[in-house]
Amino acid sequence: MATDLDSPKRQITPIPVPVLPISVPQKRPLEDDHAPPISSPLNPNPDIKPSKAQSYDDSTAMAREKPARNKKDAVKKRESKAGIGTDSSRATPDPKVKELPPSEASPLRYKLAPPKPADFETARGPVFVPHHEVPALDGSTIQFYQTQEHVYNKKSFHYLHCIADPTFPSSFYYRQTEPEPFGAHISFEDAATHMYMDQLGRHITTDKGFRTARANVAIRQGRWYWECKITRGVLKSNTDGSAESHGHVRIGFARRESSLDAPVGFDAYSYGIRDVQGQKVHMSRPKDFFPPGEDIKEGDVIGLEIQLPSEHLHRKVVQGLYNPVVDAADEEEPTAEAANIVRDRIPIRFKQHIYLEKIDYHTTKELEDLMNPSPAGPSGTIGSRPGDKPNPNHQVPALRTLPNSHIKIYKNGVLMGTPFTDLLAFLPPASKPQAQIGTREGMDDGMAGYYPAISVFRGGAAEVNFGPDFWYPPPDILDVEGDGDVEMVDVDADTVRVATTSTANTKLDKVRPIAERYDEQIVEDVVADVVDEVDFWMQDGARVIDRTGGRDAKAETTAGIAPGREEIKELVQDD
Repeated sequence: MATDLDSPKRQITPIPVPVLPISVPQKRPLEDDHAPPISSPLNPNPDIKPSKAQSYDDSTAMAREKPARNKKDAVKKRESKAGIGTDSSRATPDPKVKELPPSEASPLRYKLAPPKPADFETARGPVFVPHHEVPALDGSTIQFYQTQEHVYNKKSFHYLHCIADPTFPSSFYYRQTEPEPFGAHISFEDAATHMYMDQLGRHITTDKGFRTARANVAIRQGRWYWECKITRGVLKSNTDGSAESHGHVRIGFARRESSLDAPVGFDAYSYGIRDVQGQKVHMSRPKDFFPPGEDIKEGDVIGLEIQLPSEHLHRKVVQGLYNPVVDAADEEEPTAEAANIVRDRIPIRFKQHIYLEKIDYHTTKELEDLMNPSPAGPSGTIGSRPGDKPNPNHQVPALRTLPNSHIKIYKNGVLMGTPFTDLLAFLPPASKPQAQIGTREGMDDGMAGYYPAISVFRGGAAEVNFGPDFWYPPPDILDVEGDGDVEMVDVDADTVRVATTSTANTKLDKVRPIAERYDEQIVEDVVADVVDEVDFWMQDGARVIDRTGGRDAKAETTAGIAPGREEIKELVQDD
């Protein structure tokens, strides 16, 4: 008697798509069969069902999730209100590409319409609408603006500006770009709503409760320094211990998973310093840090220095290969492997902008339990037995810490101390992006790291300074040649210029301004864009795509890709 095992299986017709290395980045599909687990805030298809794919170490966290209920009436109402159906005009993965296991899958294909002429124009920043003015400490006036006509990073999605590049030969026309103002600054997209900034992204305030904004650069290894001047905050302390203020400010470092609708230091993904009594805050637990009688008032300049081990050592920690005896020196090996950067993203339109949308990292159950311990014990425990404290060799990747990592705090050029040591690791699998069907899971997208972050509360305002001209540079940042000699400066100058030479020591143990990290990040983005383009060019049959609205006939036949649709849909994001 024949069984299912004896019957021949249907085979997918092979397509001559070049086999690519598994380190090539991927793109995130958006159709029903390849839907992300969380619906995008810009998604025109509200009826897409969330996926339940999970990574190898995410089973415990996913076990708590309740299955999503299908509310058909609500879906129909939303469709009729939005005037859209299930047919997406943004992008469609190629149905002929054979689906492989996540560990072997190559980037999914997309059918994109040819770009508009405007897509080749320089990216534009937000629209600035004057909101209010406040007096500065030097007697001048600071003009704050409300930013409009741009997208916000929220609901587990991250957005980056992109542009169509005429030199890219594949059907994926777009690459990442940066709008003005160029350089390191507070990100207009990576900030909570109801925050007001100046046009250079240096000043920030709000008239609401605590809101947070991150900078546009990620710190991944080495020693880096930046400053924050309190322009409106605590004025003075009264005899009864209370303090008059124009608002409050918190400053520190935050990962991508950290909430923007809460102050820095609120969760396990950020470390912050309070202006009141100069307390340090992590996981919403304020602890004394500044000497008694010290706090942070208007006019004070707070310097923050972060030190992280090399990415080579970091990957050893998160992969469970760290040996404190062998790896104590943390010397970057000349033959150390490069980071395996995988960027799953798709271009979308938002008003007058084009963005690359990609799934962001999400919070993990282990760090939620670390912040709010369960009566049954934290993650990695049995019953009520207390678990191990975070350490480099913890059995749970999210609870592994980085050796020789710390954050130092300066006040008006004077070292206050080191409030935080042994920072939590952030490279996957310590951080987890949302799982996706048909793609490799838990990969590093190149933007994971610790970001300079600032929080403001009800009128509190601050000015950031990412260098290289600092108000109070630390001694180590002046000794750029590493010979023990401090660079001579003009004592009458308002700011001190950091000396730079062609022979400057750029090793990981030298303090560098955050502004230099912005330049490095641009180089990393360019390299990753080239890798992506080469991959899609190979999938197009290694032929240049016709930019006149059609495609090269031979390449079309070879790649097996259907014609693109009329347009990438312009979408609306809810506030």
